Amino acid sequence: MIIAKADVVVFEEIERVYQFVALDFVANYPRWSPEVVELEALSTGPVRLGYQARQVRVDQGHRSESIFEVADLEPLKRVCFKGVSAPYRSLYEFDDVSSSTRISFSFEVEVLEGRLRPFEKLIRIAVQDGAKRTVRKLKLLIEKEMLDHGE
Repeated sequence: MIIAKADVVVFEEIERVYQFVALDFVANYPRWSPEVVELEALSTGPVRLGYQARQVRVDQGHRSESIFEVADLEPLKRVCFKGVSAPYRSLYEFDDVSSSTRISFSFEVEVLEGRLRPFEKLIRIAVQDGAKRTVRKLKLLIEKEMLDHGE
């Protein structure tokens, strides 16, 4: 199993951060993860437990497609996306830190394909770098969006 974790403090209230990441996920996910070249909601209505989407990603030249679903959702606390067609999990946790919010992000790859095992060390490094990039990009987007709206 490969696990990467990163966190960041966003200078914005938890309700707005949670809204941006969890509830407005379909609109915002490609903004903080530019590797996502296509995102399609497979469920209708708001993001909720069991909600599914399909993504096409291009990571360092490697194209992959997967279906994932919301496996855990606790308002203002966490949202977890789990691969349905691939063995991965993305978890975003939110902590209220006196009018700011700490986002803790973790990404897990449960099983590495046999052909990729010789590159496990490089993949671990790339996944950890990706986790750090994810939280930095979230911080920038959320804080900029709130500034742009004069809030």
